[in-house]
Formats: sequence, C-alpha cells, structure tokens
Amino acid sequence: MTQGLSVLVVEDEPKLGRLLVDYLQAAGYTAHLIAEGTTVVEWVRANRPSLVLLDIMLPGKDGLAITREIRAFSEVPIMLVTARVEEIDRLLGLELGADDYICKPFSPREVMARIKAILRRVAKGGTIAAVDLQLDEARCQVCRNARWIDITPVEMRLLKTLMSAPGKVFSRAQLLDQLYEDYRVVTDRTVDTHIKNLRRKLDQLGHPDETIIHSVYGVGYKLEAGAPSSA
Repeated sequence: MTQGLSVLVVEDEPKLGRLLVDYLQAAGYTAHLIAEGTTVVEWVRANRPSLVLLDIMLPGKDGLAITREIRAFSEVPIMLVTARVEEIDRLLGLELGADDYICKPFSPREVMARIKAILRRVAKGGTIAAVDLQLDEARCQVCRNARWIDITPVEMRLLKTLMSAPGKVFSRAQLLDQLYEDYRVVTDRTVDTHIKNLRRKLDQLGHPDETIIHSVYGVGYKLEAGAPSSA
C-alpha cells in the first residue's frame, strides 16, 4: 500500500531524477525532486517525507553532510545513491545514519524494490520486549527505563534480531542476513558500524556501565543485561 507515502528524490542529473520520479509516481507514491543540496534539510523538516532517496555527489552540499543534518532531528529512512564504489564511502554513509545505499549505474526497478522493502519494514506494527527493552516497529522506536528514542529501520531490524533470543550469540553473517532482504555482499564492518550506532543510542537510555549489546570476540554479538562488554 503506497497511498499517503511520499519520497523525496535528491538528484542533480535531470534525466535520472525525472525517471526516478516517474517510476515512483507510477507506483502510487507522491514524489518530489530537488536537484541541489542546500535546500534539502529544510524541505525535509517542513514536509516530513516517508523516505529520502539521496545522491551523495550534489552541488551546494553533499549527501553525507545532508544525512548528518537530517539525523539531528529525524529518523526518516534515507537511501544513498552513489557513484563511489569504495567501501569507506558506503560505511561512512551508514555510520552517519543512512539505512541503505545503491551504486550507479543501477536499474530504476531495483531502486523501487529497495524503496518498497524499506517502507514495508517501517510500516510493520507490533511491540517486542526483551531484557529491559521495548521495541516499537511501527514507530521505529526503542524504550529503556521508561524512555523512548528513535532508531533507524536498519537499527530496528538488527535490534529485533538480537531481542528475539536474549543471550544467544549471533554471528556477523547472521546479522547481515537480517539487514538487507536482497542479501547483497557487504563486509562485516557494516554490522560493526550499526552496532556502534545502536549502542550509543541505548547508552543514552541507561547507566553508562550497563552495556546491553555485548561483543563476543571472534564470533559476533549478543543482547544481555548486566555484564560489561568485551569491546
């Protein structure tokens, strides 16, 4: 169901931007196109889109800077579009709070599939509880010590997996399988980056000595209250 969902396309290549907007509108989304970076943040603040499809290389202000600014006030899903294939650029985007990325050249159909997958996950309802956490999938929020905080859709899927079996050690490969429905090839560092971001947010809700996501050296991660983390 796409009714009422809006996507902001930020792309400075006119033909590609128009093509993406046409595909989105044909699928039933409301789509808006911005061709440079300086007005994006205020547009997002004023219009609250359902998802932002954001090119990294933009005139005025680049997509990574825009992602950082948006994350200061919103957890709207962000999918980065990049012509840079270096892993550091992808990881930097994810560390700043992007939910997904796609590399040029790409098929518009692949972009649409990715967008639909992200919005479908965000739309899922239900509240999950484990250890001293509550996870609200519909709102992309987690609660600890009676305080709620926003997390990104990728962080929500990662935390949901850990909460499904408290105390169980999940390998990085297992966690990667839960992050992306298309099982793309990414490195273990992608999971480490999301874990670091998630830990930082959870630490805001608890005592600094009460780490809840623990590293298991050479294996992966587990969710468990009480013991200090080994990393």
